[in-house]
Amino acid sequence: MNMNIIQGGIELNYASRLKYFRNVAGISANALAKKVGLDPTTIYKIESNDSKPSLGSLERICDVLGITLADFFAEEKQELEPELRRLIETVKKLSPEQRDQLQKLLEVMSTDSKK
Repeated sequence: MNMNIIQGGIELNYASRLKYFRNVAGISANALAKKVGLDPTTIYKIESNDSKPSLGSLERICDVLGITLADFFAEEKQELEPELRRLIETVKKLSPEQRDQLQKLLEVMSTDSKK
């Protein structure tokens, strides 16, 4: 059974999207299933394109993966990769002083990596 859906003329493959974001997050299918409260076989079925998640399950999966539903359904070409978006969201929570310190740290790290 083909679990791909057409979204705005673009084919969305739950299997490849889930695998991609799970790999970006560095989490195994078993660990994801445990954190989401699903049976591991459910994750494997989604990733083998034999099933698609309910909206509630997909919301919990996205939450564990640190992405939004919008990220999951976004077109393949995204302005920023998920890792960078998560970093930006974390930085937004910092005080101006903390952001300044982080900027200085990143500049030092950037300079050190060029040596």
